[in-house]
Amino acid sequence: MRMCSIASGSSGNCIYIGSDNHHILIDAGISGKRVEAGLKDLGLSGSDLDGILLTHEHSDHIKGLGVIARKYDLPIYATPGTVAAVKSMSGLGKIDAGLFVEIHGDQDFQIGDLAISPFYISHDAAEPVAYRVACGEKKMAVATDLGVYTDYTVEHLKGLDALLLEANHDIHMLQVGGYPYYLKQRISGDLGHLSNETAGKLLCEVLHDDLKAIMLGHLSKENNYAELAYETVRLEMLLGDTPYKPDDFPLSVASREERSACIEI
Repeated sequence: MRMCSIASGSSGNCIYIGSDNHHILIDAGISGKRVEAGLKDLGLSGSDLDGILLTHEHSDHIKGLGVIARKYDLPIYATPGTVAAVKSMSGLGKIDAGLFVEIHGDQDFQIGDLAISPFYISHDAAEPVAYRVACGEKKMAVATDLGVYTDYTVEHLKGLDALLLEANHDIHMLQVGGYPYYLKQRISGDLGHLSNETAGKLLCEVLHDDLKAIMLGHLSKENNYAELAYETVRLEMLLGDTPYKPDDFPLSVASREERSACIEI
């Protein structure tokens, strides 16, 4: 089982997860050309995909959806709220209604040998979810666009082999930056995004002996940078109420522009 960020950031998100036999994308928020280039780097093409799982309808998660879904006739898995929101958007071009497969938070479903567990997240979208994906005993999750996290969130992120977790912004950079006040409030609010510090605190609650890889994702272009996210999360791990230290786990940061190294479990 492997996971790879084709792109992750405030300007576009597309995450690949697959087994030897089945392959999915979580979101398609970059151009179809970039999606195909990322898959090619992985030795795959769009025709190898079994579907696209949507977290929500914001453009940085669905920008290339229409192109890829139409070209390869791919099922699109999303909650009813997300499906309705996507169908109402004209910028994606016409998408055959038969490609949409409605799924629900807290209701598991199967794509080949991949067991998918959607769970609800707090974000200013119609009906957003994050995803936990298992293949046999191997378990991965992608959790971004969380305004806050709760015990419910923590439970869904426990016992993983690999985790891609949002570390969207540095609080100080956001506060002193050029964004208008309402946008600063949105980003830092309960329906916005996790700061580096909050991501580190959440991570401390799900660390365990068998966690093999952590990737930080969905970094803001204006209010964060990779080194700062990395060091801030490491500091939270160092100071947190946990028996673990930062060097106990491989920690990386997903790029907005380039494919990440593959996490293979």
